Amino acid sequence: MLPPHRSIGIRALNRLGAAANTIGVDWPCLRADDLLSTARRRVDYDDFGGTGFKEGMAVLLDALQREAALTTLGRLSIRQTLMGYLENRLRLQRYREAHPELDEQRVERPVFIVGLPRTGTTILFNLLSQDPRNRAPLSWEVRWPVPPPESATYHRDPRIAEAVRLIARFDRLAPAFAAIHEIGARLPQECSSIMAHEFLSVQFHTISNVPSYQAWLERQDLLSAYTFHKRFLQHLQSKHMKDRWVLKSPFHLAAIDRLMEVYPDARIIHTHRDPAQAVPSTASMIHTLRAVSSNSLEPARIGRQVMDVWTLALERATESRRRHEDKPDQFFDAHFDDTLKDPVALLRRAYERFEIPYTDETRAQMDAFLANNPRGGRGVHDYALKDFRIELGQIRERFGDYCRVFDVPVAD
Repeated sequence: MLPPHRSIGIRALNRLGAAANTIGVDWPCLRADDLLSTARRRVDYDDFGGTGFKEGMAVLLDALQREAALTTLGRLSIRQTLMGYLENRLRLQRYREAHPELDEQRVERPVFIVGLPRTGTTILFNLLSQDPRNRAPLSWEVRWPVPPPESATYHRDPRIAEAVRLIARFDRLAPAFAAIHEIGARLPQECSSIMAHEFLSVQFHTISNVPSYQAWLERQDLLSAYTFHKRFLQHLQSKHMKDRWVLKSPFHLAAIDRLMEVYPDARIIHTHRDPAQAVPSTASMIHTLRAVSSNSLEPARIGRQVMDVWTLALERATESRRRHEDKPDQFFDAHFDDTLKDPVALLRRAYERFEIPYTDETRAQMDAFLANNPRGGRGVHDYALKDFRIELGQIRERFGDYCRVFDVPVAD
């Protein structure tokens, strides 16, 4: 695996922070009391909209301190991220208290994309967002949701420019990431970033080595995360909405029952790919992300973690799909080979399953996106099972039931 990409300035910053820590200076600070009080002071408000998130926050902060081996840059980055979530909670709650009518906002028949990471979820998400009748949460509005975006200024909101600058800084820190997963201010953002505000999200495992937090997360009832998710959508759609939401997160696999409890009329596109390809690709993505902020990058450990996290998620998804066999009109299975061959045609079949109108304009917009964003246009993503000390036999044993249930083609 390639070593982390770090400039002279970043290496100097990391050495400075490490030296400060050796003499007892807690900087950057990752204590819960400091984060909470700083957020309250910045927003000039003290109601976070509930206290349930604090347990997950405490477990996460403990894991970050003990397990993540964060560099100074990593501590600065995670502090900024967590501060953003806390400040958003305060601003969202203050706005909702002033606008109680948001409780009446209806979120009807949303479309969710779920599936293992690296199974075509992103290209399908991006294509769905091209339909002029679909509403996807974009990166800029998820990062700064208050005030809610308005239709008249949606495409020229000043928060877009700030998001462009933020993402440009990340691109400089992780230049290899563009070949793995495209991000952009105006591109759709995953639900994991929304649910991270509740401190119930696989996002934290993805960017940092926090196994104790991930183990805790897997024992939680995620109803509060989906309740928060719905409130977040109600807020975003209050002044700018279309016919339906389109949403995506691989970790929905682990909580399809809870998702459908909060969104009983949801339509779900379930993506599938040979785990022998999806697992090392996911591990490579995690390695690249963690390299931005940590000095502890053991590929074999990342490989084991990916196997464990996504085996459990797929087991839960398979059980949930069996429980919801009486709702065939709410599920559509999308196999990776079909996505590669013609994702637009695949989505047309999904539209037919869900009885969503499919127009010539929809097809033209999707075709234009594909033409402007060719596969591999931002570089080639190289990865292999051996990079993460994973044997093919382990893949077949761990994911065999999933592949049989969903007729996932596997290579020898």
